[in-house]
This record gives sequence, C-alpha cells and structure tokens, in this order.
Amino acid sequence: MNDIQTIIDQIPLRFDLSSHLMLLGVVQGFFLAFVIFLRAKNNSAINLFGWVLVIECLVFSDVYLCYTGLMKYVIHFNDSTEFLGLLIAPSMYFFLVALLERKSFSLKKYWPHLILPIFYLLSQFNYYLSPVEVKLNAYLGAYYRNLGFLEVPEDFNHSYHFIKDEYRWLILISFTFYAILSLILILRSRKKGWVASKNIKVDKYVFSLNTIIIFIIILFTLLLIYLNFDDDGGDHYIGIIQTVTIYITAFFMLSESRFFEKSWIADKYETLASDSIQFSAIEAFLSNSNYFSEQEANLKSLAEKLEANANTVSKLINSETGTNFNDYINQKRVELAKTRLIDADFKHLTVEAIGQTVGFKSKSAFYNAFKKHVGQSPSAFVKENIGQKHA
Repeated sequence: MNDIQTIIDQIPLRFDLSSHLMLLGVVQGFFLAFVIFLRAKNNSAINLFGWVLVIECLVFSDVYLCYTGLMKYVIHFNDSTEFLGLLIAPSMYFFLVALLERKSFSLKKYWPHLILPIFYLLSQFNYYLSPVEVKLNAYLGAYYRNLGFLEVPEDFNHSYHFIKDEYRWLILISFTFYAILSLILILRSRKKGWVASKNIKVDKYVFSLNTIIIFIIILFTLLLIYLNFDDDGGDHYIGIIQTVTIYITAFFMLSESRFFEKSWIADKYETLASDSIQFSAIEAFLSNSNYFSEQEANLKSLAEKLEANANTVSKLINSETGTNFNDYINQKRVELAKTRLIDADFKHLTVEAIGQTVGFKSKSAFYNAFKKHVGQSPSAFVKENIGQKHA
C-alpha cells in the first residue's frame, strides 16, 4: 500500500488553460442538458440531444480528471467511461434521425447500434473489477510512464487488453461510420424536400448540417491526435473542441430564446408566451376536421377555431416543423391529394378537380406544391402508382 501511495503522491496536479477550457465545457454541457430535460418532452428530438450532452460530458469529465492529475484521488474510476465514448457518435445519429424524420426514438428499432459499446463494456469487466494497482498502472502508462509501474498478481488476467488496445481505432471507426450514416440521412431528407423557415435563424436542417461539420472536425482531430500521440496525452485537444462546440450550441439556443424577443417584455404581446395550446392540438384538429382542405383556410381563421393567438400558432408550426404556415398546410393537402389521385372513388374527377377538393384554388398552385413535396407532377404520380397496381 505504501508503494501505491508513494507513486500517487508523485503524480503532479496540472491546472492550465487547457484544463480550464475543458472544465468550462463540461460544466456548460451539464447545465444545457439540465435545461433541456427540464423543458423538453421525454420523447422529443431535443431530449435526445440532452442525452448526447450528458454522455459527452461524462466522457470528458474523465479526460479532465486524467489531464489534471485529479484522477489519482479517484483512481478506481480510471477509464470507466470508455464504453460511453463509443456511444457519442450513435447517440448523435439517433438525435438527427428524431430531428429530421420527426419520429420518437425507439430502442427496439435501433438497438443494433448499441452492440459495439455494450460489447466493449462486457469485454472490460475484468478491468473494472481489477485491483487498484492495475488501474493505477493503466493511468501511469497513459500519462506518467516515468514514474514506473506497480507489481500486480502474476495470475491476473489481462485478456481485456486485446480490445482495450484498439479502443482509439474503434472510436475513429465509430465516428466515421456515423458521419457517413448522418450524411446519407441528411441527403435523403433533402431529396424529399425541406423548407427552411424564414422566421427561425437556425432551423433543424441548418443544425443538422452543422452537426455533420462537427463530425468531420472531430474525425480529423482524432486522426491527427492518434497519429501524433501513442497514449492518451492528446485527449485534452478533443476536450477543448468539445468545449467550443458546446458553447456554439449554447449560443444558438440562446439566440432563439424568447428572452430576446420584444414579446417577452411588452404586455400587449404577452399572449405569445401562453402555453395554453400545444402543437399536438393543432395536429389533432387538422386531422379530425380536414380544415386544411378548405380553400379559404388561413392562419387567422385556424387560430380562431383553436381559440389561440395567431402568432403563437405560427411559432409552434415553425418550431415543430421548420416550415411556415402555408407550406405546413400545403404538405397536408398534398398528402390527401396523393390518396385521392389513386382512389377509385375519385377516378371521375380530373387532376385539377382533385386539387380543388383538397384546398388548392388553382391548377398551377396544386402542381407547384405537389412537385415541391413529392418530387414529381400529379400526373406522373398517378401514372406510376396506377401502373404498380396493375403490375
């Protein structure tokens, strides 16, 4: 025990600009996650983003402790977050899926993405249960080889090293794989047709593209660090990049906050702050009433029917869908038109007439909206789908 304490006492504490920056990022990340969990719905995309932040901050808390030398006071926890490092990339991908496809995250559907981190966790159980000498040696080997190493029992099983030694390359492969998947997801979403809201500075599409940029930056950083460091000595550079991305994220979250709107201060606009209506109520009303199929449908009229403020309804639609009111209504009209165009009960109507039944006032408006949201004209859609029925 004296040998252990002697070496621990020799481990220096290091507090410099890099350590301060990492600590700022970890604290800010945990704070943002707390705000998100406090305000977001459990099954929402932003809630998933909160978990991404938590995972990142736990991993970089470990990096911070190792870099500063504070790990010597909690040496039993050394390398305890490695499996979480393999969760960062897939969790970011889960967030993008929920954000762009507007679907709740389903562990039942996406569990295969957790195989690698779970496998790594299981492979390291022997290390997690190992004596303090083993964990201290692991820390010394990564940061302070000049201090020597402690003897461990001869019969101790070091088989976990087979996977542990390849950890940094598993991280690199994970980020590469999910960067590609995320890029494919964004391209697929763009192909379907997305419309950036004019009233939102950073919509879900811009945020998604920025996430890909972060993926690429992290990839290049990891590659450079792994090529120039044989141990964990360069991990603090990744921690600094994490701090920068967290503060950029915080900036965009604050820039979209109600705090900077005059509606937050002026009493005459205070109705905008009302939580009396949720987006789900708008969706339910439109689905049950087919109000969107009325040619005279407009924002003011919809708000009156919902007994809500028109600005509130507009902001809810913008924030939840990334589109303005007209595009939101037109998407629903197009979806209904797609059904009626191939429905035998409507075969007596012309394409233009069907457009009118779903709320479009003119043939050109129907054709333009249909092509924008479907990617082809109504006639081409009918030809393709009727042909498939007869095939």
